Amino acid sequence: MGNPGSKKNVSKNSRQHKQGKVSSASKRGRPVPSSTKKESVYKSTVLYGIFKNFERAPDQWEARYILILTAIILRAAVGLAPYSGKGEKPINGDFEAQRHWMELTIHLPIDKWYFYDLQYWGLDYPPLTAFHSYLLGKLGSLIRSDWFAFVSSRGLESVDLKTYMRYTSILSELIVFIPAVIDFVNIMGKKVNLSRMDQILVAAIIITQPSLILIDHGHFQYNSVMLGFFLFALADIIKGNYIFSAIWFICSVNFKQMALYYAPFIFAYLLSSLFKNYYDIKSGRSVWKVLWSFDIKKFFLLGITVIITNLIILLPFVIFGPYSIKHISNVLHQILLRVFPFERGLFEDKVANFWCTTNIIVKYKEKFTVDQVARLSLVTTLATLIVPCSLVMYKMLFKRSFSGQSISSAKEKALLYGFTVTSWLFYLFSFLVHEKTVLVPLLPSTLLVILNDSEVTPIVQWINNVATFSLWPLLKKESIILQYVATLFLINWLVGNFSIKSTTNFLVPKRSLFWKVIIISTYIAMLLIHLVDACYAPPSKYPDLWVLLNITLSFGCFSLFCAWSMYKLYVLT
Repeated sequence: MGNPGSKKNVSKNSRQHKQGKVSSASKRGRPVPSSTKKESVYKSTVLYGIFKNFERAPDQWEARYILILTAIILRAAVGLAPYSGKGEKPINGDFEAQRHWMELTIHLPIDKWYFYDLQYWGLDYPPLTAFHSYLLGKLGSLIRSDWFAFVSSRGLESVDLKTYMRYTSILSELIVFIPAVIDFVNIMGKKVNLSRMDQILVAAIIITQPSLILIDHGHFQYNSVMLGFFLFALADIIKGNYIFSAIWFICSVNFKQMALYYAPFIFAYLLSSLFKNYYDIKSGRSVWKVLWSFDIKKFFLLGITVIITNLIILLPFVIFGPYSIKHISNVLHQILLRVFPFERGLFEDKVANFWCTTNIIVKYKEKFTVDQVARLSLVTTLATLIVPCSLVMYKMLFKRSFSGQSISSAKEKALLYGFTVTSWLFYLFSFLVHEKTVLVPLLPSTLLVILNDSEVTPIVQWINNVATFSLWPLLKKESIILQYVATLFLINWLVGNFSIKSTTNFLVPKRSLFWKVIIISTYIAMLLIHLVDACYAPPSKYPDLWVLLNITLSFGCFSLFCAWSMYKLYVLT
């Protein structure tokens, strides 16, 4: 037998050696990363039960494959539902819009794309959506040319076409969104000391976001591509690759203009990153030295990157059309008009934002012209965005926890909360919002589950459920009812919201009485609205009454969540 005392001495010496290394590193001013992994709050969820057999490092790749396969099966199951505008001749809905864009892009010269038959689903998304439609249209034509035959294919609703279109939506997610989620979770997980298994669980929660699945694979769109580009941009910001981040973000905006909701904060964050933090200045610290530290070279490079990326995306419209300055300017002007159709007004249908909810009392469309309400919404949106953007810029420049010497993850947390607050403010107050736009603020909100906080996760799950509930009028109109109920129940079950044990349940936070009351009251109100909607027709005088109840409740919840996110950003140290 060995001497027990010698083992103690070895252990003691080892600890002293490690402490010595840490102290010397600290003295040299280098941040010392912590290797301690946070205890998982997801260990008691059904998701963990599914993946726990793959916890060993060599098996974790298998867990990722199972996650991807599960995501495909879930999306395919939702895809069995009807789709937007099914059987609604002559215009149909978003399904026909996507199919029609594939048809027109493969048959018309590129300079005609944004001019063609604007009364019948004229192309109104940015160029990357048009190129995406072109690729999918070409691929589909190789399988069945009649799916995208020029003009004669309008309103086609065959089963094989539906199957192909559903596959393209899944394929787009597999190529862009799911890899982006895994990349982001891997990068951010290291910053917040999340174990590999917890990273897989968090990726599963993000990938199974019910609202995105129901819209992209039920209603039918390709929002996941835009969101995937944004996630790649976010991952590169965390890595400090600001040039690549700018490229990804421009791709996101050029796929769907809704990504502009993220623009104010990404500008504020990147701009503040070009200054030195007050505590990173070696000697003679002052506000003037912070301001004088601005890296104009990086600023110039970022600006050039944004311009060149946009020019490359627009270049095909220049080189594949008649070469004349007037013609090129007309094409680019038309793209701008189609992408930002201000004539549509403040909102479409019934949306859970400020303007639509207060329109019950103040009839904006009757009292103001389109130009007036556009200016009103612009001023209101910018005014609300000033506070969170300025707050983060101040923290980035003058808070010690945001300096290069800090080992905290304050900057990364500020990034998530900042995007959450500003995108919700954009959704709540901006011009031309529709129901599906809720997916934009919902993504950074859902990313907060990576913080591995038992008080944050229930609030994030709550806002996900409310967002899905806000889509109910749209999904009901399109008969996507079974999928709505099944998806909501399945996702809540997977994350443990139906657990009988209060210690493992994410339905409500454990410590906050305020949030317990709010969340439980919200779920009761949602259930009552569903019951009333199912059992009673609205009064003939108020045919939209149940829808108005839905958007009013949803607007209140979105506003409260936005305020909570702002508070979390404010107290972040």
